[in-house]
Amino acid sequence: MTTKMQGNAGRGQGAPVGLPIDRVDGRLKVTGRATYAYEQPSAGPVPPAYGYIVGATIARGRIVAIDTRQARQAPGVIHVMTHRNAPAQPAFGPSVPPTPRDVFTRARPYLASDRVRYYDEPVALVVAESFEAARAAAALVQVRYQAEPGEFELAPRLAEAYQPPRTNAGFAPDSATGNFANAFSEAPVALDVTYATPYQSHNPMEPHATMAVWSDAGLTVYTGSQTLGNFQAGLAATLRIPPERVRIVSPFTGGGFGAKLIVHADTVLAALAARELRRPVKIALTRQQMYANAGHRAAMSHRVRLGADRDGRLSAMGYEVWSATCRFEEYCEQTAVFARALYAAPHRATRHRLVPVDLNRGEWMRSPGEAPGMLAFECAMDELTGLPYSTRNLVDCMRTGAARFGWQHRRAAPRSVREGRWLVGMGMAAAIRPNYLGAAAAQVAMDSRGRVTVRLDMTDIGTGTYTILTQIAAESLGVPLNWVRVELGDSRFPRTAGSGGSWGAASAGSAVADACTQLKARIVAAAKGPEQAAPAAVRFADGAVTLGGQTQRLDDLMARVAPGGLQAEGRVAGMGEAYKAHSHHAYGAHFAEVAVDADTGEIRMRRMLAVIGAGRILNPKTARSQILGGMTWGIGAALMEQTLLDTRYGNFINHDLAEYLVPVNGDVAQMEVVFLDQPDPNANPLGIKGLGELGVCGAGAAVANAVYNATGARVREFPVTLDKVLAGMAAAERLAL
Repeated sequence: MTTKMQGNAGRGQGAPVGLPIDRVDGRLKVTGRATYAYEQPSAGPVPPAYGYIVGATIARGRIVAIDTRQARQAPGVIHVMTHRNAPAQPAFGPSVPPTPRDVFTRARPYLASDRVRYYDEPVALVVAESFEAARAAAALVQVRYQAEPGEFELAPRLAEAYQPPRTNAGFAPDSATGNFANAFSEAPVALDVTYATPYQSHNPMEPHATMAVWSDAGLTVYTGSQTLGNFQAGLAATLRIPPERVRIVSPFTGGGFGAKLIVHADTVLAALAARELRRPVKIALTRQQMYANAGHRAAMSHRVRLGADRDGRLSAMGYEVWSATCRFEEYCEQTAVFARALYAAPHRATRHRLVPVDLNRGEWMRSPGEAPGMLAFECAMDELTGLPYSTRNLVDCMRTGAARFGWQHRRAAPRSVREGRWLVGMGMAAAIRPNYLGAAAAQVAMDSRGRVTVRLDMTDIGTGTYTILTQIAAESLGVPLNWVRVELGDSRFPRTAGSGGSWGAASAGSAVADACTQLKARIVAAAKGPEQAAPAAVRFADGAVTLGGQTQRLDDLMARVAPGGLQAEGRVAGMGEAYKAHSHHAYGAHFAEVAVDADTGEIRMRRMLAVIGAGRILNPKTARSQILGGMTWGIGAALMEQTLLDTRYGNFINHDLAEYLVPVNGDVAQMEVVFLDQPDPNANPLGIKGLGELGVCGAGAAVANAVYNATGARVREFPVTLDKVLAGMAAAERLAL
């Protein structure tokens, strides 16, 4: 696996930003000294108790009887909580809250009524002296239900779909430019195809887990969180206490992919039980419980209609998406929104429709919108061959990738390349992802020795945040990397937008850079007095500062002028005027080569290439890691990943890592990543564009298109499994006769 950089980040000689720096937290993680939520020791005199959640065995109905006597009498049990004795909590509220922001901060009550809204919804919590005792006693809780008929399937009920008031992130559900219907009906070349994408589950390595501790100061929650502000607000609303009495601590989060943007049952129930018992309580969802209680990507049906002239110019583009949604809390993934900005066509239309089902809510899953949307849309685009591509540096990504991958050697006709029993094919797809900027603040302090401490409530979910913020601070202040210590994941630190939407690096990084600018001004003021030196005469580099032609070591200067140290706070306001004046996206192009066994339909990845245009690249090593993870995710989405629903009972049946298939080492191809390092001055002060989710976008479509090129089998129901490939090959052979 290789990484290439093209372009110039504009950094000075010796500056750390742009260098492939090793992760500063790497040693902590590989030696097991990075402490995650469930590993947090209790700081108080009383050891933590352990909670285990009992889930409903029906998907819809109500509890008519619940017997906890045996559980309460079991060894080690401290407390059993049900809807009958749980503390009062606010009502959940309307399915669609007033604003998109309210989705993240609304109260989320648990054990609040006798209603069951989805399979495995918590109906009881057993708290005991050990995890094993709590789990054993949980099996003794007896619940009797009055079940009601549930509706779980999407495909047979598309006629029942309705138009939501908005999609995720507040986008309008429909869009129209020109007259799509007329243009499509008159197009010389037209394509009308329907694709299906399945339910998918996040499956971060670290399960959802929480330790809640109450004190006179309020509640402290140790948990794995992507956005501490969401957890603080959501818990405060649920517990009916001021947000300032809730402290969230999350220095390390073992993956999230969107599943840890809001509070879930483990956090709320741990807080409720800890308050009742006046004792720390730990709760971790089991892997099986996560499938119903920690969100998922909803099943979708995608209808793509493309019209083109005979020379390949796109004239009409229509994209409609039907998605399953929870009854009690609507979630509409913005699946078709990317298509409004990707390709030029004079007549365009997109629509989102929802079908209510009796499942828990869908949630944000890596690259919400683009990941499932581009999987379908870019396969449909491949079916309409010969089109020119033209969108900003998307063209550069495609041309660079085509040259590096050897696209000129691809044979367009399917089943044209054979090596023994293996059919070989190539595929490609575009990638696009909106580039966001969230409001963020950061505090930077320098002590009398010149050592720097950076504090903000930003999280590191495995993406390398500690490392890139260290690089930004070191470069901004002109100090060695080992002079900088970054502290993250505490809601007492300045507020950021957190990790989500691929905005983490740009938002937090811009705030840190601004704080460093403010700190340098304070250092200069302390050294020069009220009259600061002209900016051109001040230079921070190599652990020293040059003022008016005189250079002093920072440690000597700080010891003399600020023995108590200095600090400053910086911020970035979020998407401002620049986001109104320009369309902000990051782009990429994915290329894939596969081999398919002509007899069995077995698919083997051979190689993949991603060419990424995501502004200034802060650290090629951590950036490459993100893109490789996205490419691997694309392989899984194309070939194996799906959460299987038992449509009789509304439960997910492959709810563990033995049967929920994701790629392992043997499934992954030879991979290459190329960055077009082109800073975007209109995006943010550092010229950064988000790339964490860009690596997923289009990657799966490139794989599926390669399978088609190899076999002639166009599979439109994902994942592309060998049974579907065999059926497709047989159909293609019949058509050829």
